[in-house]
Amino acid sequence: MFAAISLSVAQPKTSAYLFAYFTGNRIEEEAICFALSNDGYHFKALNYGKPIIASETISSSGGVRDPHILRGADGKTFYMVATDMVSGKGWNSNRAMVLLKSTDLIQWTSSVVNIQKQFPGNEDLQRVWAPQSIYDSKVGKYMIYWSMKHGNGPDIIYYAYANDDFTGLATTPRQLFFSPTNNACIDGDIVEKDGKFYLFFKTEDSSPGIKVAVSDSLTGGYKLRDKYVQQTPEAVEGAGTFKLNNSNEYILMYDVYMKGRYQFTKTTDLEHFSVIDQDVTMDFHPRHGTVMPITSKEADRLTQKWGAEALAKKPKGWHNPVLPGFYADPDIIYSNKTKRFYLYPTSDGFTDWSGTYFKTFSSANLTDWKDEGIILDLKKDVSWANRNAWAPCIAEKKTADGYKYYYYYTAAQKVGVAVSDNPAGPFADIGKPLVADKPEGVKGGQVIDPDVFTDPVSGKSYLYWGNGFMAVAELNEDMISLKPGTTKVITPDHTFREGTTVFLRNGKYYFLWSEDDTRSVDYKVRYGTSGTPDGAIQVPAQNLVIAKDTAAGIYATGHNSIIQIPGKDEWYIVYHRFHYPDGIKMGRAAGYNREVCIDRLLFDKEGNIIQIIPTHKGIKPVKVK
Repeated sequence: MFAAISLSVAQPKTSAYLFAYFTGNRIEEEAICFALSNDGYHFKALNYGKPIIASETISSSGGVRDPHILRGADGKTFYMVATDMVSGKGWNSNRAMVLLKSTDLIQWTSSVVNIQKQFPGNEDLQRVWAPQSIYDSKVGKYMIYWSMKHGNGPDIIYYAYANDDFTGLATTPRQLFFSPTNNACIDGDIVEKDGKFYLFFKTEDSSPGIKVAVSDSLTGGYKLRDKYVQQTPEAVEGAGTFKLNNSNEYILMYDVYMKGRYQFTKTTDLEHFSVIDQDVTMDFHPRHGTVMPITSKEADRLTQKWGAEALAKKPKGWHNPVLPGFYADPDIIYSNKTKRFYLYPTSDGFTDWSGTYFKTFSSANLTDWKDEGIILDLKKDVSWANRNAWAPCIAEKKTADGYKYYYYYTAAQKVGVAVSDNPAGPFADIGKPLVADKPEGVKGGQVIDPDVFTDPVSGKSYLYWGNGFMAVAELNEDMISLKPGTTKVITPDHTFREGTTVFLRNGKYYFLWSEDDTRSVDYKVRYGTSGTPDGAIQVPAQNLVIAKDTAAGIYATGHNSIIQIPGKDEWYIVYHRFHYPDGIKMGRAAGYNREVCIDRLLFDKEGNIIQIIPTHKGIKPVKVK
């Protein structure tokens, strides 16, 4: 077919990993995203989880899915292939794939290959799915393989060779593999090991799952190993394999798509697989993607282009957002132990608020923040819940043994508490939820969004919580249990949605809460006051604290906390908003792609809160005596 071309180039030494993936079935999610890892287990999204290429510029449909990334045989050229498809148009709507090429992983050239238009005899072609590429050293060409369905027949895996500049197919598609049971087979992934080729694929028979066929030849002769390799009873697709750097171990990962998660397994023989989910973390939710080992220089190049530090470069004079990346629901304290501020947010950017860990950030001046890392991971540190890590808050207590820190958080729509000797953790969970049920008489809403307040007057500590209702209870001296008989519902009025925060100023207790929905541009903060930390709340006629500023492109300003500079009548509001400037274009997804900001909080002579206009500028660095 071709004259053999030798490319005996030494491959570079790799020390990191690049994950190419897409994120969902909405058109804004059908795009190529990148994430990085130093070890193959812990991945962080680049570009704040946003696409690195606009799908409409490279596809014929307006969307791309299932990206596969490959290092070329020359060691320095990179290839990607992807399904040219928008799922909203139907699962039998696409006839094309996208081919991409790069020499730096940053700039990509692309072309569309429409199988039906290019190759006669495909009049009844229904779909072209999940292409991948591999270098065929025997012929010196890049082979592309993918699944196609014709008419009422099953999906079959085909292959063809790319032309020399990787802009099209140079050969007519030929059958590579079909299911012996004559059922559909999709999502092929070929791994070469010890002279053999292992084809992972999803079979769509009466019990769908991932199987493997093995051959001595890349282009045919695959014999089925008739057993499933996925390590879960859940529905899976999109198998992807990669070899760990400096190791004989391989990772097989796949999309547990009905449960909104990935599963990672490890193997040395491509036959026996053990689950390693407990060792894997991601700050994003991938769909059907692939991982490629890269060099440290390549990782640095990607970080400089799309990493948090590069993207945190705001226009001169802007301090908002104060954290690089997606975070929400911020709570803040000043630590008397370390003489630093600590900010505790929800880790955001996960589809449908599906994050599972918490971080904290510290600062000496409220403008320059240090990432202190993960302080509580539900999957590793919490026995009673492993999902929906939301809306934490913190309390510092000085005891005879030193300072203690009590961290209240939401998990699986319950309120938990964890304890540490340090504001940056690590925190140890108490082993059970602190609040698991709604207060007596409350039927709607959720048990979420805790806030903790220690009354300087009485020394008592109170816990507040609730979505759809505002509840309060006194904490016992141990700070990890509620005092029996003290739980009350004190919902201020119909505007209350969630996100209570409480503080005391000049003998008046201020209660702040969020109105509307975090997905709404009109998410905002209101307030009321009371003479006691658990008493009836009076709501002023003008009680708006902060709301959107459409002229500035700032939307959904809500779920806040308040910080007072020690020893001063100087106050600041910490809140989240839609990611700027793209959040307003993201639809529902804007509600879980949020960022944290800080602005000044001021009062009039009567103690009324003066409505805040949210800013990009933020605040100047503060000083603590």
